[in-house]
Amino acid sequence: MVRKIAVTGGRGKAGRAVVARLIEDGFTVRSIDIAETRDPDAPSLIVDLVDIGQTIEAMRGFDAVVHLAAIPAPNILPDAETFHTNMTSTYNVFSAAAQLGMERVVWASSETLIGLPFARQEPAYAPIDEDHPLRPESHYALAKLAGEAIAEQFARWTGTPHVSLRISNIMEEHDYDRFPTFWGDARIRAWNLWGYVDARDVAQAASLSLTTSLSGHQAFLVAAADTCMNRPSAELLIDVYPSVPSGRVDGYTTLLSIDKAARVLGYVPGHSWRDHIDVS
Repeated sequence: MVRKIAVTGGRGKAGRAVVARLIEDGFTVRSIDIAETRDPDAPSLIVDLVDIGQTIEAMRGFDAVVHLAAIPAPNILPDAETFHTNMTSTYNVFSAAAQLGMERVVWASSETLIGLPFARQEPAYAPIDEDHPLRPESHYALAKLAGEAIAEQFARWTGTPHVSLRISNIMEEHDYDRFPTFWGDARIRAWNLWGYVDARDVAQAASLSLTTSLSGHQAFLVAAADTCMNRPSAELLIDVYPSVPSGRVDGYTTLLSIDKAARVLGYVPGHSWRDHIDVS
């Protein structure tokens, strides 16, 4: 039974929420990060995951891993460095999990796999789901695509379930104050179909991914239930992507479909910017 969880990137935006949620859910958690923390109540083990030896030793004695550590976006570092760091650390975590006989691997893939920011090609259809063509447009996204391919093979080799969470743009409560600045021009946030997700809902998805009965490699889009906009979703599509085929979309429903995560994991987003900002 999975009870002891190693969380890489435990000091990051998603990591802090995941660590807190897993502790709340009764797991024993080790936070692993390359960055030191000054908070004595939230210690992290300092590890460079590009080093396979350090990775194995940091994960030893745990039942499962939630791998969130990464260069978090394109254009922070040179492309080659982003790809090398993210690809090597992901491989090392998967390899360590296999060598240590872990029971479950959950990791942060990305919504960027679907072709963000849609500058080269528009979405094939909307709402987008897990069957949408994968069209990485950055070295960051390319590393996530390669990570999912490696997860597929490790799941096949070991029989251990590997879960790829294709996480949308992560927000914390203080980030919602920025949302009204998006509303004047729908094109500002069209790059990811106006998607976002609260860090606490990422944590929910991670916890469910550890406890739900699964097999093989599974990928799930993880987003909020709504968009970041104050206009109906169908109206946004007509305004910015009029030629993109779309199904029925009611109200402000997300255009990054979370139906699979809801159906398989029981994922139900519990947080929205609408709980913090008055749109009346």
